[in-house]
Amino acid sequence: MDESGENGGPQSDGAEGLRPAEPHGPHHAPGSQEPTRPVEPSTDDNRTSLTKTPGTETQRTETRRTEAPAEVRPAEDRRPRAARSGKGTPVPPKAQKGPGGGLLMGKPFGVPVYVAPSWFLVAALITWVFGNQLDRVLPELGGARYLVSLFFAVAFYASVLVHELAHTVAALRFKLPVRRIQLQFFGGVSEIEKESETPGREFVLAFVGPLLSLVLAGVFYAGMQAVDAGTVPGVLLAGLMISNLIVAAFNLLPGLPLDGGRMLRAVVWKITGKPMSGTVAAAWVGRALAISVLIGLPLLNQSGALGGEAQDIGGMDTVTDALLAAILAAIIWTGAGNSLRMARLREHLPELRARTLTRRAVPVESETPLSEALRRANDAGARALVVVDTDGDPMALVREAAIVSVPQHRRPWVGVGGLAQDLTEGMRISAELAGEELLDTLRATPATEYLVVEESGEIYGVLSAADVERAFVKAMARPT
Repeated sequence: MDESGENGGPQSDGAEGLRPAEPHGPHHAPGSQEPTRPVEPSTDDNRTSLTKTPGTETQRTETRRTEAPAEVRPAEDRRPRAARSGKGTPVPPKAQKGPGGGLLMGKPFGVPVYVAPSWFLVAALITWVFGNQLDRVLPELGGARYLVSLFFAVAFYASVLVHELAHTVAALRFKLPVRRIQLQFFGGVSEIEKESETPGREFVLAFVGPLLSLVLAGVFYAGMQAVDAGTVPGVLLAGLMISNLIVAAFNLLPGLPLDGGRMLRAVVWKITGKPMSGTVAAAWVGRALAISVLIGLPLLNQSGALGGEAQDIGGMDTVTDALLAAILAAIIWTGAGNSLRMARLREHLPELRARTLTRRAVPVESETPLSEALRRANDAGARALVVVDTDGDPMALVREAAIVSVPQHRRPWVGVGGLAQDLTEGMRISAELAGEELLDTLRATPATEYLVVEESGEIYGVLSAADVERAFVKAMARPT
């Protein structure tokens, strides 16, 4: 994969009408920068909305709606939109979801901890497998072995939670906000909303998780010395010691999205001075690791190298090993690819600037007929309407959805005031906002349009959340 390319701005799309308005003064119409468009609504268009799933995958659901007239909207970008998830990835305003994702278990250090529905499937699987192991070691337990196995499953995931809490505490220590911790099918994830500022902090943030797993393994080993190995406590402590060693060793493998991959990224970042170089190196090592797991794990199990008995090729054990290897490999491969995409986005994120994405706007009074307001917008080459009072101070923004809901023949009789949304403090944003600061500001006050103002308080224009979302997706898609 070639990770080099152009660094064009988000607004440089060649599609007609997709360009945001060029910089301009307050209430100032352009010379001849923007062609006048006829006042005709587009009545048949497919738009792609976003729903965010837990983890890093995105879903797209198709909805149909009528679009706003051409003079108050850019041409629709036909590419699918994507949302962010995963550690430290921004989310476009429209894609923001609540912090849910399962059963809320508590808020240690102020960070919500969720148990995903998939965990119950894994807990049942662990209970069944470990219960069969107990039947060979402690046959006198009978059916009670499954209660012991269930306790082991809960204790194991409690160890995983400690692992994730180590990441969380380190992130909070570095003043990095943590959205949530989620325990899921194959372990857990701490959703850290910002990247580390230095490679040293990145290394520490990644290393503390495996370190705590090793410490837990040592604690369980010390506990084993105080009990009889042939008892229930002895077997549980041995199982927890081994499982934490496996968690630590697996996470120290040097490939994204594992902790070892983040440590490798930090090292390459330190050497080259470029975080993107570290991400590329660790992501490709992660992909190589995924292939190694896919091929090597079944072979190691069949050879008995992992501590079990050697197996003949074929049968259910072979199928189970291959399925487990395929799932692990898919998780690693997908995570590595997502890390590359998110790093690419972060490199281009500063190009998202309110000033360059803002649409020109014309001021109109509340009683102005919609048809007259749209005529003025066409004449000025503007794409937005701001309702002002008699002194020229902005009061509200005319919504695109409201405009399209008015039939053409009724527009001369409908005042723009009835189609406008009153301005709140959060809907006034500075023209100087850019990057993550811009996205955070828009997410804090969800709306379809925002009034963009200069530092002096003068109106600069109107920013559409849809324009920001399109620019966000283009930044994700552009190669680095």
